Amino acid sequence: MGREATCRAKLGRQAGEGRALLETDELLFRGAFRAKVPLREIESLTTRAGVLTVRWPGGTLALSLGDKAGKWAEAIRHPKSVLEKLGVRSGLRVAVIGVKDGSFPAELARALGSAPLRRATKGMDLVFAAVDAAADHARLAGLVEAIRPAGGIWAIYPKGRKDANEDSIRVAAKRAGLVDVKVVRFSESHGAVKLVIPKSAR
Repeated sequence: MGREATCRAKLGRQAGEGRALLETDELLFRGAFRAKVPLREIESLTTRAGVLTVRWPGGTLALSLGDKAGKWAEAIRHPKSVLEKLGVRSGLRVAVIGVKDGSFPAELARALGSAPLRRATKGMDLVFAAVDAAADHARLAGLVEAIRPAGGIWAIYPKGRKDANEDSIRVAAKRAGLVDVKVVRFSESHGAVKLVIPKSAR
């Protein structure tokens, strides 16, 4: 999940209140009506008086976002890469555990300037851990001691499963003393939830 806001929207003769969501590949509106705008199909994009207006082959969608309109427009024009959304930067201590995405380790190594570790040791900035099934939830508790107080665990889960999804990860995280702070579209087939130690417990 990227940006999200409650706002009024208009698409042709349809208008009303709802939730606008700016995802990695699409702009969505869900409420009085539904709209799905693939970002690659946007033909024009304007902001005026707090209203973000996008035109694509499916019509013209206007979102009354107020002071957020400019930031949403900038995010659409210059989208962050997945690694940027995951908070990856050169010099961080990072481990990857069980993530089977073939290109991810290589892309991560280029961004970090060195290969990520294959197991989490104490003092990690970020740990990427696969949560492919219910049995993998227990892995999260074992990683808490490995991250720095301000570090994070990214739980990578397959889309469409009932035993390993955002909700089940949040439950397991709470049991491990963690809280979720961000959700990112990791790939076509997987999502990612960032888990951290609550500030009160650091």
